[in-house]
Amino acid sequence: MPLQTRQVIPTSSRNTKKAGDSSILTTVMSSQLASSLENSRLLVDKLYIDGQWVSSLSGATFDVRNPATDEVLGSCPESTTDDAELAFQAANRAFGTWQHWTGRQRGRILRRLFDLVVANAGDLSRIITAENGKPKADADGEVAFAAGFLEWFAEEAPRLYGDVIPHPSPDLRCHVVKRPIGVCGLITPWNFPLAMAVRKVGAALAAGCTVVIKSDGLTPFASNALAVLADRAGVPPGVINVLSSLANTPQIGLALCESPVVKKISFTGSTRVGKTLMQQSSATLKKLSLELGGNAPFIVFDDADLEVAIRSVLVAKFKNTGQTCVCANRIYVQEGIYDRFSEGLVREVRKFRVGNAGADSNVTHGPLTNGTTKVEEQIRDAVEKKAKVLLGGSALPALGANFHEPTVLGDVIDSMLVVNEETFGPLAALLKFKTEEEVIQRANDCEVGLASYVMTQDLSRSCRISESLDYGMVAINTGAISDAATPFGGVKHSGFGREGSKYGCDDYITYKTVMTGVTSRL
Repeated sequence: MPLQTRQVIPTSSRNTKKAGDSSILTTVMSSQLASSLENSRLLVDKLYIDGQWVSSLSGATFDVRNPATDEVLGSCPESTTDDAELAFQAANRAFGTWQHWTGRQRGRILRRLFDLVVANAGDLSRIITAENGKPKADADGEVAFAAGFLEWFAEEAPRLYGDVIPHPSPDLRCHVVKRPIGVCGLITPWNFPLAMAVRKVGAALAAGCTVVIKSDGLTPFASNALAVLADRAGVPPGVINVLSSLANTPQIGLALCESPVVKKISFTGSTRVGKTLMQQSSATLKKLSLELGGNAPFIVFDDADLEVAIRSVLVAKFKNTGQTCVCANRIYVQEGIYDRFSEGLVREVRKFRVGNAGADSNVTHGPLTNGTTKVEEQIRDAVEKKAKVLLGGSALPALGANFHEPTVLGDVIDSMLVVNEETFGPLAALLKFKTEEEVIQRANDCEVGLASYVMTQDLSRSCRISESLDYGMVAINTGAISDAATPFGGVKHSGFGREGSKYGCDDYITYKTVMTGVTSRL
């Protein structure tokens, strides 16, 4: 559903009751989604500020719709900058205490939150499928992915070691300690509404920071469910705050950037918006982590294991109906294996089943959350430039406005839109190449640099290619590139900073040097 079509309507006056009080759940409790949950209290239609579930000061709300059916799932408050300021101040007050908790204490809280996410995995998966449209297998995988970050950062929290630095003077001692940066604004995307919030929250809380989450207006219920579980896990009031917004998203983003209270922003989304946030943060000199757009090359050499290559591209290209920032967007196949690869890929993609994942557990691919227009434009441009439609090629209006056939295009050339623009849809573009040197040059001829993939059984070649590709991440003989233990992030216009892994807390930390004079008694 396009952003501009979402409705903003007035709601009741401010409510400050806790999530445990069922009276605040009246709007959502009667919905079909709520009735499908084992724990309907996970579905909350309020803002979460200073440990309280509240309405917006403006009294306005926006509808949240299922992209598969256009059904209204419920509504959430349309936050204003006044609401944001209350969240900033709550987080700042909580930081005064939370920063002094030991890493072990914070780790125990994160571990309890991990246990609660695992215990409520089924309900969290249903919420994700309803507001995002992804099939059950993908939603289940997202919940497990999110839980993995909580488990990881629960273990990292007590291990944020500093350093002792030998000083050349016998009368001085120097050590470096890691300190939390402060209040952090976390702006999350709709394609992984739970996992991307958790990946940021886990690192921030482990480091001793407090956070204000700005959830995506298309998928606010997943972040609210996380806040419910965080409260149950014992996260103190104000440490996690959640704002929801659709129409006012630019204003909330600007408030985050301009607030002197917010010391750091972590954003996952488009390169265009990331650049805007960077500009808006310049006056307050905020620390930024930006995980932005991708246009991932997927390179298949003649010596690749064909079965592994096809299996890997199915994951890298079509996971979440192609709506991932690490999605294989340009599939370069060496001439000697091109025909066999394309035939095998088409054969496997034919097995996909497109539909409403919330109503049919056999569905493998759901709707496009933001509609089919971009996919249709790229296919039309490619066909006009002599690409061949090997499979699919059309929208599926009979299923709904947001459905499109999984599509494979052959004989794609570098001048086509599908090569030069991130698709974010179920469209696989196959390009031929001859030599290693040629494909490196073509793969690197791109302003973004997030993920890349290489299929080869030649060890030396895999080393050469991985070192030559100008990307933050390289996957060799696999379509999976992200895990809690590995650093996630890009270079060039894909942004900077890393999430997950032992490096994940670094962007939420400052380094303090302590120099001590020691009087020698010898």
